[in-house]
Amino acid sequence: MNVFERYAPFIQDYIYRAGWQRLRSVQNAAGEAIFGTDENVLLTASTASGKTEAAFFPILTLLDEDPSQTVGVLYIAPLKALINDQFGRLNELCEEQDFPVYRWHGDVAQSRKRKLLRKPSGILQITPESLESLLMNKYMEIPSLFGDLRFIVIDEIHSLLRADRGLQTFCLIERLCRLAGCNPRRIGLSATIGNPEDAGKFLAAGSGRETLIPRFDGGKEVWRLSMEHFFSSAPQAGEGSPLPEETLFSEAPTDTAPKAADPGIGFIFEHTRGKKCLIFTNSREECETVCQQLRHYCEVSHEPDRFLIHHGNLSASFRESAEEEMKDDDSLMSICATATLELGIDIGRLERAFQIDAPFTVSGFLQRMGRTGRRGNPSEMCFVMREEHQEARAMMPDTIPWYLIQGISLVQLYIEERFVEPPRMDRLPYSLLYHQTMSTLASCGEMIPAELASRVLSLSCFRRVSQEDFRLLLRHLLEIDHINRTENGGLIVGISGERIVNSYKFYAVFQENIEYTVHAGSEQLGTIVKPPPVGDKIAIAGRVWVVEEVDHKRRELYCTLVKGSIPAYFGDVPGDIHTRILERMYGVLSEEKSYPYLMPHAVSRLAEARDTFRKARMAERPLISLGGKMWALFPWLGSYAFLALERFLKIRCAKRLGLTGLNASRPYYMQFTLQVSEAEFYEIVCEEAEKELDPLELVYPGEVPVFEKYDEYVPTDLVRKGFACGVLDIEGMKTRVREWKNMTPVSGQETI
Repeated sequence: MNVFERYAPFIQDYIYRAGWQRLRSVQNAAGEAIFGTDENVLLTASTASGKTEAAFFPILTLLDEDPSQTVGVLYIAPLKALINDQFGRLNELCEEQDFPVYRWHGDVAQSRKRKLLRKPSGILQITPESLESLLMNKYMEIPSLFGDLRFIVIDEIHSLLRADRGLQTFCLIERLCRLAGCNPRRIGLSATIGNPEDAGKFLAAGSGRETLIPRFDGGKEVWRLSMEHFFSSAPQAGEGSPLPEETLFSEAPTDTAPKAADPGIGFIFEHTRGKKCLIFTNSREECETVCQQLRHYCEVSHEPDRFLIHHGNLSASFRESAEEEMKDDDSLMSICATATLELGIDIGRLERAFQIDAPFTVSGFLQRMGRTGRRGNPSEMCFVMREEHQEARAMMPDTIPWYLIQGISLVQLYIEERFVEPPRMDRLPYSLLYHQTMSTLASCGEMIPAELASRVLSLSCFRRVSQEDFRLLLRHLLEIDHINRTENGGLIVGISGERIVNSYKFYAVFQENIEYTVHAGSEQLGTIVKPPPVGDKIAIAGRVWVVEEVDHKRRELYCTLVKGSIPAYFGDVPGDIHTRILERMYGVLSEEKSYPYLMPHAVSRLAEARDTFRKARMAERPLISLGGKMWALFPWLGSYAFLALERFLKIRCAKRLGLTGLNASRPYYMQFTLQVSEAEFYEIVCEEAEKELDPLELVYPGEVPVFEKYDEYVPTDLVRKGFACGVLDIEGMKTRVREWKNMTPVSGQETI
């Protein structure tokens, strides 16, 4: 097929105007799949490879040939910022054909939404939460909006593969299609899919179609990658060693950070001057702290502020202003960010990305790396790993630079195996079951229990949920007044339930903290949790403010800008680290391989860590003596298998082992005291692992492990079951324990 000739004339004109010499391989492959079949399509290609155009060129061609009588394309994206960015690109593509593009999220004016409702057509861009709202509040208008829907495009689909938000998205797609009586094709887009076949099954669930995954030559990936390690104070690892012949930043810096600067942050300060860069952190708190420090260095150095900030707790005006400033190619500002800028938002020609410490996932690393290197340049990233000097009496596990080893593991897994975290497809999502049950009742009105069960349990993501589980949920919701039974035997939302579903926060299934809106005069800065009393200081928007007034009833806080530096707090951010990452970390410590992207301090610090690993003989067994009856266990397991092992040891094995004082540094190691020998430890643990194990045994008596947002409204028995059977990786844990069966204790073991 000559894909270009198949495109509609206005698409061909667009390509000519853009000055393209040829179509990219992803665009040819996507065109053949979308034009030549009636299946779903999963497009996986590197960031900035042209996936959006690859999908929309053939989609718009087909709609130009046979116009839809309603919205023709539903585009779902995980971030409002991504929708806003793509809105401009799609409008430019569609403007000459008078093919309308609409946005629907919390920052869009009601007048624009009413225009769509009056005359549904074109492309509708929406977040999962706004789609939930649309299904609940515009239920009767869904058929007229989507009755002739042809395509659903799901952007950055990898971000929806491992959590309730992704399951919610596909529940909504199935509900919408049933209600509208349409059967659109699904097109998934991502730069970071580890197992395309599993992702393809996830994309197709409930659609009645197969997923086609086009294969094509995406060209060679070119990276400029470096990784450096810094202690928070002198001396640095290997200080005085000569520089390697080639490093990413081999040029001599022309500027210097203040003398008292944190060395790692000072390094970033030095190497962002005169350049446009992204500085990624793993939490909003760290993002605020780093931005404060960098701005303070500007002040001390008597230079203009050259740092912006971007994270999910900032107001839309702050985020969008930062995005617009970064899009200016002449701007030499750098921006401190979290995952809000990890996805495909175009913020112009970035020269470098910095990553402070290691991200949790290979997927996150690849997304962040892909933010640079657009417009023909190679992607460029520098990891900055930071660590405190350990006290002389610190125990061995604390002396290993875990973030450095984790960072190397993430890079090597992708380089060597093209590994990216697979979808989580074995969940028991009872929290989401509550949410979709209440959403269905709120939108549809009264229905008998059998009809409600038929609508909810037939959704693909609830295939593991039994009828009995659902009856248990409904009985519980009747007891707590979240639903009521009518005289006719039907079910409706109860008074207590109305308070939940009528809140705008109901639309989201991800965990949220109770947040206070922060104002400074007429400006809205963003939101925080746990507001301090009047007179205390807060950190937000990369600056420090003194609290003037707190309105707890309206959850608003008023403040004034002051100088200074304090930590911020926006709530807990859990991490999900895959077992393959921990296994590769073991490989990093046990092999003698050198990595060309490591800079001098990182090379020296890795050598120190390997020396510790070798002296402790950690390659030979997982249990290491720390002296006396104190031991450290290194299981090399991901977050949820590690958690299962921790509970297994405490609940199943502690009495036989004489195990006490277990302290876990998840997911790296555990420390505890034992009354048995090393050989007896392996023997007892392996014996217990071979016995039949009910997953519910690993839930403590009386424990209700609320893990997801709506678990608090789910019956205790289901919460416990969902955690034991859907969160804990018991099989992964047992597989590792079985490997210890013939473990031989090391004779003459050295105490570390």
